[in-house]
Amino acid sequence: MSTMTREEIEQGLQENRFAPGGTARNAHAEVLATAAEASGDSELFRDALDNLINSYLYSSESTKMLVPFARLLQEYDKDPGAFSKGDAHSLFWQFKWVATAISESPEIPLESATGWLDEMERRYRIAGYSERPVRESELWFADVIGDDERAERAYARWQAADRDDMSDCHACELNGQGHYAMLRGDDARALEVWQPVLAGDKTCAEEPHRVLATALLPLLRLGRFEEARAQHLRGYRMARGKESLLPSVGKHIEFCALTGNEPRGLEILAEHAAHVAPLANLDDRLSFHGGVLVLLRRLKDLGHGHLPAVPYEGVPRTVAELYEVLRADALDIARRFDARNGTTRVSERFLARIGGAPLVGVLPLGVRSAALPQPEPAAAPVAAPVPAPAADGAALAELVRRARAARDVGHPGSDGLWAEVAARVGPADALDSLVRVDVADHRALAAARAGAGDAAALVAAVRDGYRALGREERAALSELRLASVAAQSGAAAGEIRELLAVALRAAEALEADEPLRSRRMALAELSAIRLESYLRSLEATDAHDHGHGHGQDRGHGELAAELTAFVAAHAQSLPDLVAEAEEMLGRIALSEGDPERAVPLLASAAARAIAAGRPWQAVDPLVLRAGVLMSLGRPEEAEEDARSGLAHAGELTDAEQQAVVRLTLADILLERADAAAEAAELALTAAHWFDQAGLTADGGAQARLLLARAYAHQHRNADAAEVLRSTLPDLLEHGEQQALAVREFLGDLLRELGEPREAAEQYLLAAELVKGWEDPRPQAGLAQSAADQLSEARLTPEAVAAYERALELHRLSGDAPVAEVRVLRSLAWLAIREEVSAPGVARARALMAEAAGILETPRGDAPDSPELRSELAQTWHQLAQVLDRWVSAHVQEDDDEDSGPAEALGDAELTALRLEEVLLWDRAAGVYAGLGGDHLPERFQCLNNAAWTERELGRPEAGAARLSALMEELRAWPEGAVPEWILPRAERTIAHLTD
Repeated sequence: MSTMTREEIEQGLQENRFAPGGTARNAHAEVLATAAEASGDSELFRDALDNLINSYLYSSESTKMLVPFARLLQEYDKDPGAFSKGDAHSLFWQFKWVATAISESPEIPLESATGWLDEMERRYRIAGYSERPVRESELWFADVIGDDERAERAYARWQAADRDDMSDCHACELNGQGHYAMLRGDDARALEVWQPVLAGDKTCAEEPHRVLATALLPLLRLGRFEEARAQHLRGYRMARGKESLLPSVGKHIEFCALTGNEPRGLEILAEHAAHVAPLANLDDRLSFHGGVLVLLRRLKDLGHGHLPAVPYEGVPRTVAELYEVLRADALDIARRFDARNGTTRVSERFLARIGGAPLVGVLPLGVRSAALPQPEPAAAPVAAPVPAPAADGAALAELVRRARAARDVGHPGSDGLWAEVAARVGPADALDSLVRVDVADHRALAAARAGAGDAAALVAAVRDGYRALGREERAALSELRLASVAAQSGAAAGEIRELLAVALRAAEALEADEPLRSRRMALAELSAIRLESYLRSLEATDAHDHGHGHGQDRGHGELAAELTAFVAAHAQSLPDLVAEAEEMLGRIALSEGDPERAVPLLASAAARAIAAGRPWQAVDPLVLRAGVLMSLGRPEEAEEDARSGLAHAGELTDAEQQAVVRLTLADILLERADAAAEAAELALTAAHWFDQAGLTADGGAQARLLLARAYAHQHRNADAAEVLRSTLPDLLEHGEQQALAVREFLGDLLRELGEPREAAEQYLLAAELVKGWEDPRPQAGLAQSAADQLSEARLTPEAVAAYERALELHRLSGDAPVAEVRVLRSLAWLAIREEVSAPGVARARALMAEAAGILETPRGDAPDSPELRSELAQTWHQLAQVLDRWVSAHVQEDDDEDSGPAEALGDAELTALRLEEVLLWDRAAGVYAGLGGDHLPERFQCLNNAAWTERELGRPEAGAARLSALMEELRAWPEGAVPEWILPRAERTIAHLTD
């Protein structure tokens, strides 16, 4: 059996400390602990035990820390003097983790658990630590065993005890205090306590991650839905994939299940499928699986029990199967806790949780989720329809009356009313025959809208039915619908024109005293104009294919003339039909590139619809006009129209229309700096409506893109990134330009969130999109952005390659000297990042010199550009800093023989380097002086650096003189022209230099 050397164990411990938490890290830590024990080196063994305890803590196996902690405690008792002050502090700090692990381990008898708590209290008292952590541990132990009086006493003593260096951080303590308030039913108090953590004022390694998850249900219960949505987006992003935070992940899944976001919950579950297994930490298992069970139960209740869930122990499971397996296992764990604790508290809380009812119908989250399929039909046989009782006759008659009234004015709600009528009409012969034809009319119209193959037959049957009942005015409308169905199905132009002629004759044949005669005739005329335009466009296309031209243009002119004549003829009598005609005229003007002509036409169309008592008909022209006004640079008028459109959309039932009006207003508002929050709310609801319309990948993707932009305007970058990530695949399908913009936007968000690797990936993918463009500048900029992030992630070779590619592309463009210079400076710093060596410094110096050469080369387009002069000063400044790093490395070598560069520099060489530093800083300060007050901070920094370097050269008076001269100059500047901090700082520096 091979053994590990001390060096191998130490190297392994170093690597293990920075490895991601999880079972793989734990297994490695276990191997290292075994090897360290076998080595017989007590110090190494203690380090390995400490590492193993910490590994267990940040995983789902945290309860395993009890054994290595007990071993480490034995080592301490054998020889406390072998533990440094830091080692002893770490041991006592781990006692708190062990106290939690004991509460979470039902296999530990109650007496043993109590004994461990007493031992913690004794040792803390002897070591002189505050009882504060002890009382907090006692609180949670008393709570889990159902001793509420003891819990209250422990809570009071916890809050009363002094804080010391053994106390948990403020963020963790606030988590516990708020959680205790929530358990006692005081959600408002809990959220008040958590506020500093939720706001980001108090943080640590696992906060606000845990509080963000725990706060979700209290926020929902208090109706604070917007906050709950935001905390879910932000919190899940932090908890995702972290094994030690699986209980928090479970709470996010539960939140989705209770807010109508079951598809989102399923996606989160799928992302953590590997952890839906028997976890070693039973308390974590109960918590994580509890959230999963809430989701699975909701899916079962909605008829989705047959859907595939995630595998469990390698076996594929449906939703219903996984629910039964997890529920049985969880209840067994809860009963084990209850048996140990002598109470049913754990089971009661668990059953209450998994039986929770939804807290809101649907809370749109903004992120994209795949829709659930329609539930399976019921297996039970469907009973034959039962005729409506006579007592329902009056209610049905009223429903029919309302449906007819809505139909006659074109109200959007008429479809819903007729659907309700259809559902209530049975097969009884005694029912009104006209009602039956009206219901058939509703069904035929729906078939026509859907492009069903039997639509024409259904409409013809309705026409015949109305005629048989003597309702010629309805029959005439059906004739017109037959023409529309024929056009929709691609019938020949001659056939469609013949059907239009039949419809017009049917309208003209109505009795002279028929109130709807003139309306039917006008509607037939308008429909003929509209369809004739379509037919002409087809014929024009055919003519173009056969070598003829200009048919489309001629058709537009004739169409506009016909519509104008229609408006003149019916302006007073039929305002709603005239509104349709004017909207068509407006659209023609836009197609001809004349937005100014379209604006008044669309305004008139909306006004006529509103005056006619049909405000829903005004929505489309208002929304269209708002977009036109934005393109004309008239945002105030555009916003007014969009708001008016939204106000009139209340009765619309079409989901796409509801989405479009909101998206239009959101887009307009986002141009205003003060309206991002409202824009976000509108974009959020627009995305929801697009989803309802089945347009998630189209309009829904655009709404989510706008939502992400609105969140970014509010500095809610985490929310923006989550929304954008969720819809990224859809957005990438909308053309190269949008794919480029979206990837760059996501890269910017990830950069702001401090995720440089992920940001670099997006920039590089964006750069690939523009690789073949003739203009190299976009690719150069993206390559440089990627390089910056790769450098931030300390991926030095990758960063160098990206910078070199960016430099090549900038030089191809030939007009980006500033970008070239910044890339060269970045490459210079990377040359000495890993090691400050002579070759690295030489390369850095050469790159800085190359950058300065670019800036000093005369340029005809900008011979004295302030920007170029500023960059030149910055280059000299940074070169001086590079040299200072080289000098510092040698100075450190004198203090520590094991550090610093291998190449030793003599005193003369060090002096020469310091003199060069002073020269460079003086030159940079001189350039900054010529650039004026805007660059005063940079000028001061250069002079300050030069002054300290003068001191290192043994000439502190020279350094002080530099700063004194600057102070004398600045005192003569106008009041307010000098930043307040500069003069006091200069005075302090002079005092230090001359001390």
